[in-house]
Amino acid sequence: MNFYILLSASVVLVLAIVSLPLLNLNYFLNWQSPSSYPVADLIVRNGVLYTSDESLPFADSMAVRKGRILRVGNYSFVQELAGDVTEELDVGGKIVVPGFIDSHVHLIYGGLQMMQVGLRGVNNKDEFVRIIKEAARSAKQGSWILGGGWNNDAWGGDLPVASWIDDITPFNPVWLSRMDGHMGLANSLALKLAGITNSSEDPKGGTIMRTTNGEPTGLLIDSAMELVVSQIPENTLSTWGGYFPAVPADLSWADFSEVYQWAHSLEIMKIRVCLFFPMETWSLLSDLINKMGHSMNQWIYFGGVKAFADGSLGSNSALFYEPYVDEPDNYGLQVTELEVLLNMTLASDLSGLQVAIHAIGDRANDLMLDMYQTVASTNGMRDRRFRIEHAQHLASGTAVRFGNQGVVASVQPDHLLDDADSAIRKLGMDRAVKESYLFGSLLAGNALLAFGSDWPVADINPLRAIKTAVKRIPHAWDHTWIPSECITVDDALKSFTISAARACFLDNDLGSLSPGKLADFVILSVNSWENFATEASASVEATYVSGVQAYP
Repeated sequence: MNFYILLSASVVLVLAIVSLPLLNLNYFLNWQSPSSYPVADLIVRNGVLYTSDESLPFADSMAVRKGRILRVGNYSFVQELAGDVTEELDVGGKIVVPGFIDSHVHLIYGGLQMMQVGLRGVNNKDEFVRIIKEAARSAKQGSWILGGGWNNDAWGGDLPVASWIDDITPFNPVWLSRMDGHMGLANSLALKLAGITNSSEDPKGGTIMRTTNGEPTGLLIDSAMELVVSQIPENTLSTWGGYFPAVPADLSWADFSEVYQWAHSLEIMKIRVCLFFPMETWSLLSDLINKMGHSMNQWIYFGGVKAFADGSLGSNSALFYEPYVDEPDNYGLQVTELEVLLNMTLASDLSGLQVAIHAIGDRANDLMLDMYQTVASTNGMRDRRFRIEHAQHLASGTAVRFGNQGVVASVQPDHLLDDADSAIRKLGMDRAVKESYLFGSLLAGNALLAFGSDWPVADINPLRAIKTAVKRIPHAWDHTWIPSECITVDDALKSFTISAARACFLDNDLGSLSPGKLADFVILSVNSWENFATEASASVEATYVSGVQAYP
């Protein structure tokens, strides 16, 4: 299942200047007898509170009652709500920010991947083979070996093939997904079980990679992955999780019932999640929302539906106007037929569901923006907040369309750390520089920019992503990639807080330190807003969810 997790981790911004005249004016305009004030459970004081609220960008104190924010302002204003049972938290001048919202994360898939064969960080063939050999030693004969996280760019770009691992896995079918989830490697036994031979045809929206003489190499792209994934026994497949082009849609609903409803029944949720389901199951979600509303409680929200327009850059399946430099006959894949995608989007939107579509290549993004325009014209105007997930490579003039059409750009800054070199190699220097990760251009065009991680594809740490968006210095580089697209810490924080909340219709409850909202906040390790705004470096010291300490 692909969904969007609301990470309750906040940041504290330190600022010495507080707008006292404004606060005092508000006090007199909203004057109440002190005896009628509600008593706060918690007062956070002596901090630099970055609120993500334009009406009061910074404050030094905040009052919380029953998990929600009562007041934000200077200490004397907030302290009026203190009582005998009020706890005071002195943050020592540290920066505090609203809870971070990761707008794009594969939570269950990432967790399960931690229990499978891990290939993240492997940077050579010998290590790749050694890890699979160890897994085969401990595997029962006939059982599937599942794993993933490999990135061929880490060892120079050469793609793995089944022959790497066939000799060491003669009795075990193997399936190893690439880090992006859009390509996987099967050994020859798995290919045999799937019936994949020289004569097999590529399925719609997918590719069976072959040698020059037509032999399958073991690599399958996008919908072709289903040929192997469908052969994995159900009891094993339940450990697959996630929602990618090859994963059966019903597994997303199994995740919902077996994980989220179970956690809800035991009242053990500790993070907030906003779930997006496969678009082909839109009617199931519509029925669920009609029955339960848009949330089960303050932890589990129903977001909308998701589909795929194309694949990924790393798998050479993102859809472009021009071919890949390293594959001159390849323009990428349209994973879902446009007519099918349009009909599903029309139906989903007409039922009131929010729609999110994965699009990475420049052509895929334009196709989705065109389609969204058609759907809005057909179904009538309303606040729908269509989303494009990734919006990674945009043709000239496309960035401004997001703002003009009110389409959310749900992007993942940390992908550029891995993609800078490969984008140049696959697209050429000119296309890569003009089209890639246009955060600054999107903001300049008034787009709603929502940040996420795409974990486990990339690191889940939002503070690292903020630094990436501000600095844009890829691994092993000593200079900024596309300086004109760097954004400020302020814009990056908003993209992880209030903008991310708006992107999933949760801005009435989350995304800013504002009276009435849930008291999710994080205390950062730094006590200088000026330094943080310049260096964009910090770590989390403490996390509070609904006003209660959750970390450490």
